[in-house]
Amino acid sequence: MPHSALAHRISAVDFESANPTVVKSIKQRDLLNTWLRLYARQQCPPRRDDYKPERIADEAPDLVYYLVDAAHQQTRLIIESDGTRMSDAYGNTGKGKSLREYIGPRLAPQVMPIYYACIERRLPVYTVSTIDDMYGRLVAYERLLMPFSESDLGEVTHIIASLKTISEDGSFEIRNLMRDDQKLPTQKFRGVIDRDLFHRMPGRIPADDVIEFG
Repeated sequence: MPHSALAHRISAVDFESANPTVVKSIKQRDLLNTWLRLYARQQCPPRRDDYKPERIADEAPDLVYYLVDAAHQQTRLIIESDGTRMSDAYGNTGKGKSLREYIGPRLAPQVMPIYYACIERRLPVYTVSTIDDMYGRLVAYERLLMPFSESDLGEVTHIIASLKTISEDGSFEIRNLMRDDQKLPTQKFRGVIDRDLFHRMPGRIPADDVIEFG
């Protein structure tokens, strides 16, 4: 997609400038910290093969992998695999489909700009929205997008999404959560994580820090 066309789609949604502490989930923060350590090396999206968080297998049900297909006039996101919770929330599996096709025309204007912002900015994007389940219980939907690049130019070629659902009521019904024909999710927060893009392991001194001895 031409830069101007992509920028036009992004402009339809406002994004706040945020730092990593905006991410609420401890597990999502761990995923983001691994991404930040890789990003800090070259100040560009890391290669997906280099991304190896601890206990990533435990997070598999909440992760969705996308291929960014920019070969067409309109950039497409192809779902390479989808976590079981996403399949439950949308009512069916999306593997092999474009994201726009999968979520449908009602949700696309709300959801696609979030992914386009991740591609355009080449930085993580975090959003929080709320929606009622079929029994009227309020559910928070927390989305963390992390960009990856296999390109020498640093262009985004893949995205990994971590999708978390939580309700203050405790239990809730996730089946068809995002397929409510009556109303759309309510957007609570949309931010590009563009500040404090580093992560230091506790108790370690970065190699480029200067140490003075008295």
